[in-house]
Amino acid sequence: MQIMLSKFAHPLWPNTLHPVPAPTPIPFSAAHSAIRAALAALPPSSPTRTIGITGPVGSGKSTLARALEAPIVPSDHYLPDYTLVSYLDRDDPAFADLPLLAQHLTLLRRGQSARIPIWSFHTHRREGTTLIDPAPLIICEGIHALHPTIRPHLDLAIYVDAPANTRWARWENLERTGQRGWGIDHAHQHFNEVAEPTFNRWANQYQATADILVVNAG
Repeated sequence: MQIMLSKFAHPLWPNTLHPVPAPTPIPFSAAHSAIRAALAALPPSSPTRTIGITGPVGSGKSTLARALEAPIVPSDHYLPDYTLVSYLDRDDPAFADLPLLAQHLTLLRRGQSARIPIWSFHTHRREGTTLIDPAPLIICEGIHALHPTIRPHLDLAIYVDAPANTRWARWENLERTGQRGWGIDHAHQHFNEVAEPTFNRWANQYQATADILVVNAG
């Protein structure tokens, strides 16, 4: 398999003057073991490791995060109240409270608890808070988990991808089963007009700073 070279400096070797190999994509079935192996290979640092998992909606990043069995800080919970921003800006990271997310990750890496927001996928705004206690592994998961505001707070960065039709089918199932609050037609419109174009503006940058690329075509 051909290995492409990244034109960006790799976050684990920020002073390199040469392009570094982009990671070879791996199947979703191999992601869990690959992440565990990558964590074990990291040099000793703080007692808390942080992983960032990003990807477009429906790619399987939440499923992968849960499989790692560690506290999860969802970057999506820092999104704005959708009624307070324009329609096309709803998922734009400029309107998300990513500085607050960075503060919370800093606390957790120091071994302190963080009270994080709860953002509802039914009301599309914050609906309270929850306390996350420090642990040996903390996972930051969501559409902007590898944003430049967040990337310096991560020990390992994962990018999960899947075909658009597969991802929409997963979201459609969430709407059909009542796990989301819009209904299929409204969700499909948001998928095409907001979620996809917004994430696509950042996708190349997020992939370039990822340590592991995961393809979830199943």
